Amino acid sequence: MKSLLLTRLLPTLTLTLAFVGALSAQPGSGGPGPGTPITPTPTDVPLDGGASLLLAGGVAYGLKRLRERRKKA
Repeated sequence: MKSLLLTRLLPTLTLTLAFVGALSAQPGSGGPGPGTPITPTPTDVPLDGGASLLLAGGVAYGLKRLRERRKKA
Protein backbone atom coordinates (compact mmCIF):
# COMPACT_ATOMS: atom_id res chain seq x y z
CA MET A 1 0.00 0.00 0.00
CA LYS A 2 2.83 2.39 0.84
CA SER A 3 4.53 1.60 -2.45
CA LEU A 4 1.33 2.34 -4.40
CA LEU A 5 0.93 5.62 -2.56
CA LEU A 6 4.49 6.77 -3.20
CA THR A 7 4.83 5.59 -6.80
CA ARG A 8 1.45 6.41 -8.30
CA LEU A 9 -0.94 8.39 -6.15
CA LEU A 10 1.37 11.09 -4.82
CA PRO A 11 2.94 12.06 -8.19
CA THR A 12 -0.49 12.04 -9.86
CA LEU A 13 -1.95 14.26 -7.18
CA THR A 14 1.01 16.64 -7.38
CA LEU A 15 0.77 16.98 -11.16
CA THR A 16 -2.99 17.45 -11.02
CA LEU A 17 -2.71 20.26 -8.48
CA ALA A 18 0.05 21.91 -10.51
CA PHE A 19 -2.02 21.86 -13.70
CA VAL A 20 -5.15 23.11 -11.96
CA GLY A 21 -3.22 26.05 -10.57
CA ALA A 22 -1.68 26.85 -13.94
CA LEU A 23 -4.93 26.55 -15.85
CA SER A 24 -6.95 28.67 -13.47
CA ALA A 25 -4.34 31.44 -13.68
CA GLN A 26 -4.83 31.99 -17.42
CA PRO A 27 -6.34 35.36 -18.35
CA GLY A 28 -9.87 35.32 -19.74
CA SER A 29 -11.55 37.43 -22.36
CA GLY A 30 -13.07 39.69 -19.75
CA GLY A 31 -16.63 38.76 -20.65
CA PRO A 32 -19.41 41.08 -21.74
CA GLY A 33 -19.85 44.59 -20.36
CA PRO A 34 -22.03 45.38 -17.34
CA GLY A 35 -25.21 46.12 -19.35
CA THR A 36 -24.85 43.38 -21.96
CA PRO A 37 -27.20 40.38 -21.59
CA ILE A 38 -25.47 37.02 -21.58
CA THR A 39 -26.76 34.84 -24.42
CA PRO A 40 -25.51 31.31 -24.94
CA THR A 41 -23.74 30.59 -28.20
CA PRO A 42 -24.42 27.42 -30.20
CA THR A 43 -21.06 25.99 -29.14
CA ASP A 44 -21.88 26.03 -25.41
CA VAL A 45 -22.14 22.50 -23.99
CA PRO A 46 -23.57 21.70 -20.54
CA LEU A 47 -21.14 19.47 -18.66
CA ASP A 48 -22.91 19.11 -15.30
CA GLY A 49 -24.67 15.75 -15.67
CA GLY A 50 -22.29 13.93 -18.00
CA ALA A 51 -19.09 14.90 -16.24
CA SER A 52 -20.36 13.83 -12.82
CA LEU A 53 -21.54 10.47 -14.19
CA LEU A 54 -18.18 9.94 -15.89
CA LEU A 55 -16.37 10.80 -12.67
CA ALA A 56 -18.56 8.44 -10.64
CA GLY A 57 -17.95 5.65 -13.15
CA GLY A 58 -14.20 6.19 -12.96
CA VAL A 59 -14.24 6.04 -9.17
CA ALA A 60 -16.34 2.85 -9.22
CA TYR A 61 -14.00 1.23 -11.74
CA GLY A 62 -10.95 2.22 -9.70
CA LEU A 63 -12.44 0.75 -6.52
CA LYS A 64 -13.26 -2.46 -8.37
CA ARG A 65 -9.69 -2.76 -9.61
CA LEU A 66 -8.30 -2.14 -6.11
CA ARG A 67 -10.53 -4.84 -4.63
CA GLU A 68 -9.45 -7.32 -7.29
CA ARG A 69 -5.79 -6.50 -6.65
CA ARG A 70 -6.19 -7.03 -2.90
CA LYS A 71 -7.88 -10.42 -3.44
CA LYS A 72 -4.92 -11.62 -5.51
CA ALA A 73 -2.34 -10.54 -2.91
